[in-house]
Amino acid sequence: MTARTWLITGVSSGLGRRMTERLLADGDRVAGTVRDPDAVADLKSAYGDQLWPAELDVTDLPGVRRVVDEAFEELGRIDVVVNNAGYGLFGAAEELSDEQVRHEIDTNMTGSVQVARAALPHLREQGGGRIIQISTYGGQATHPGATLYHASKWGIEGFMESLAKEVAAFGIEVTIVEPGGARTGFRSGGARLAEPLAAYDGTPAAVVRGIRNAPPSPGDPAKMAAAIIESAGRTPAPRRLVLGSDSYRFMHDALTERLAELEAQKESAATTDSPAA
Repeated sequence: MTARTWLITGVSSGLGRRMTERLLADGDRVAGTVRDPDAVADLKSAYGDQLWPAELDVTDLPGVRRVVDEAFEELGRIDVVVNNAGYGLFGAAEELSDEQVRHEIDTNMTGSVQVARAALPHLREQGGGRIIQISTYGGQATHPGATLYHASKWGIEGFMESLAKEVAAFGIEVTIVEPGGARTGFRSGGARLAEPLAAYDGTPAAVVRGIRNAPPSPGDPAKMAAAIIESAGRTPAPRRLVLGSDSYRFMHDALTERLAELEAQKESAATTDSPAA
């Protein structure tokens, strides 16, 4: 297979790191963004020019545009852009600070929007490419105690689903990846928790307070990374890529419930139509 070039945000850990390691080992090139360049010093030492590391916080919007432009300028064609940078924020909505709310949306949703927007002119000019958005089953299903995390993922899924329809004419395809729990550092190190309010003690929203001590997740991050990489070679691109039996179960239950609620309102919905309709 011809070597490809990838742009991946957040390659210091988790799925971004696993994907980068595999791609480099397979001979592909990776432009990888990190907040701390030392986090990928070992990969740079091992793979040299195959890895183009760039320091970036995706909440820095001018920085996003600069890094994406530089990556395309220096590497030429970039075949796949992967929006991976993000984190989980947990706690009841009332427990979250204004700064936590802003930073979660800025990172998980706005950052991904701006990376895609920065890449689009280049993808159009080169005649196509693939955008892969790392989301979660939490972009379709919800749990108490994760309001802002869900908001960020539902928001970016809506953006990417609409974007796919906008850019298909240019040969640009979009895939939304919806993993279940994976054995990365997402829970132990990546999760951020709100300051608890006593009013929520013993309520469903309080369950997330123990997320860092929860049993290991079922998902194998190496297998998930391999599945995401494999999906980039499919034509047409899968609109959604569900990874993990827990992801399938949560999404199936949520979508089944939503469809049942919709079907139950088929007749009543029509009562608000204009007679001319």
